[in-house]
Amino acid sequence: MTVETRLNDVNIEAVGALVAAITEDSAKAKTTWASHVTWRGGFQSTARVRAFAETASDEPPALGGQDTAPNPVEQLLSALGNCLAVGYAANATVAGIPLDSVAIDLRGDIDLHVFLGLKQGHAGFDSITAKVRIASPAPAEDIVALPQRVIASSPVGHTLGNAVPVSVELA
Repeated sequence: MTVETRLNDVNIEAVGALVAAITEDSAKAKTTWASHVTWRGGFQSTARVRAFAETASDEPPALGGQDTAPNPVEQLLSALGNCLAVGYAANATVAGIPLDSVAIDLRGDIDLHVFLGLKQGHAGFDSITAKVRIASPAPAEDIVALPQRVIASSPVGHTLGNAVPVSVELA
């Protein structure tokens, strides 16, 4: 009989099996992720990832959209927040820290001059701030140690924090 141990609803055995597989064959650590985006008219588009329902995107009226869905920069903030949430669940679980809840509020500042073609320069976020609230029965010193481990292992956080080559080409 196999007993499955779960903390924070994380399947520790599955993660352990992946770690073992990558330790045995480092080529298994190289992964590729994909998304297919289709323009729907105006500033609306949808993204399809694997077999999941499409995710809509639009701009607010002040930016010329219909405000039918979050815009791309809001989705980027959400991607970072979701990645951090995974990181907190994973790192807390590995450390044996039970979590009652994790809530992350993200904010980013963008100067629209470049986006609107009024200036040359950086069109992206000038800064991003994430405020994390954790409820846990664990000692405060255990919780305080989590952010450093989470930030050190966040794929989305690392992608945003470092220059990553982006190639856009017509097919």
